[in-house]
Amino acid sequence: MNNRRKLLLAAAAWPALAWTGAVRAQAPAKVRRIGLLSSFSPSDTALWHQAFRQGLRDRGWVEGKNISIEYRYAEGSSDRLPDLATELVRLKVDIIVTAVTTDALVAKNATRAIPIVMAAASDPVATGLVESLARPGGNITGLSQMSPQLAGKRLELLKEIVPKLSRVAVLWNPQRASSTLTWKELQFPARQLGIQLHSLEVRSPDDLDKAFEDATRARAGALVITGDPVIVTNLRRIAGLAAKSRLPSIFQITEFADSGGLVSYGPDRSDMYRRAATYVDKILKGAKPGELPIEQPTKFEMVINMKTAKALGIKIPQSILVQTTRVIE
Repeated sequence: MNNRRKLLLAAAAWPALAWTGAVRAQAPAKVRRIGLLSSFSPSDTALWHQAFRQGLRDRGWVEGKNISIEYRYAEGSSDRLPDLATELVRLKVDIIVTAVTTDALVAKNATRAIPIVMAAASDPVATGLVESLARPGGNITGLSQMSPQLAGKRLELLKEIVPKLSRVAVLWNPQRASSTLTWKELQFPARQLGIQLHSLEVRSPDDLDKAFEDATRARAGALVITGDPVIVTNLRRIAGLAAKSRLPSIFQITEFADSGGLVSYGPDRSDMYRRAATYVDKILKGAKPGELPIEQPTKFEMVINMKTAKALGIKIPQSILVQTTRVIE
């Protein structure tokens, strides 16, 4: 009788247990929250963020399904970044993804607990973001775009385009670590090429007109532009001022040539954001950011704006044209 009673009780309980198991099986997976912190504006980063979302989708992370993304844009006003970073920390996001060195440094100051993935930092070791590329340590990892190291290459390209070039104006922001590093990095290749550099310090958009007037007075023959949020959010204006001043100019992202600048040369930023999604995937699956080595660019882009070259009366050498990934006619 006792055994029969136990069997009857078990049979009665089985539907409830089966229903509970089914409910658990159907329970939605936890939605992970990603904070995307950017010094730039939504329009500046649209293609980059699209590539980032595609990289996530390739790894099974779909916005609105198993991840949500909190977008925070400083729109070129870096003084807004601390509040935006604090807001993401308060929201308890699982990961913060940053664009460049400026916002990565702000994110690091805001949290030592939430993992941070850099999509395109300039030199994370020299700027104090990480201990080393091989073992970043702490809560930060991601990709370095090698901005300071590539500055000399951009100067060489200008010299090849304008062989008689002897004086180059450099647009940079002394308030930014990455921009300062690039200015310093330019000194040696400039000496090697026999080029005198003329400093144009720009801390805000209000400094741009004066900077170009200064370049004209200094009789600069060309312009090198360093990476900075103030510059990226004003690319079209800078390209216009360079054209008005008749300065052959070069910058690191393709949007500059698209905006009317003469040349852009640097890492494929969309590819770097796509690769940043790999770091996010690994961290969401349990990897520690401080143990994930920082990677460098593998794809580079050179874009020449032939309309601008024609307006400046410059004939682009064949040696340059064969290196281009795109030509704007």
